[in-house]
Amino acid sequence: MIAEVIIDSNVKTLNKTFDYLVPTSLEKEAKVGARVLVPFGNRKELKTGYIISIKDSTEYKVKEIEKIEKGIIPENKVELAILMARKYFCNISDCMKLMLPPRCSSETELKKR
Repeated sequence: MIAEVIIDSNVKTLNKTFDYLVPTSLEKEAKVGARVLVPFGNRKELKTGYIISIKDSTEYKVKEIEKIEKGIIPENKVELAILMARKYFCNISDCMKLMLPPRCSSETELKKR
């Protein structure tokens, strides 16, 4: 199972999805709208991201998702965030943060768990 993840970043060049392998131990939690911790680039520090979609395969060499927080953003709100980002020319991750429930906006909360 492959998850398309949008990295939580303000950098315009990162306003696209990246494919990550969902480990079999995390497949039950891998849902659209889930917040994840993933390795990104050559850094050892994990980055926060959001699952935008799930697919069966990818043509890229992929890394594994490290941690998943159960689907905290409903799928219809993920779609709304993508539409908002297109309409207002902003990063999808910025719009995804608007869809988070109160007290869930901090990425340090996810890293603590």
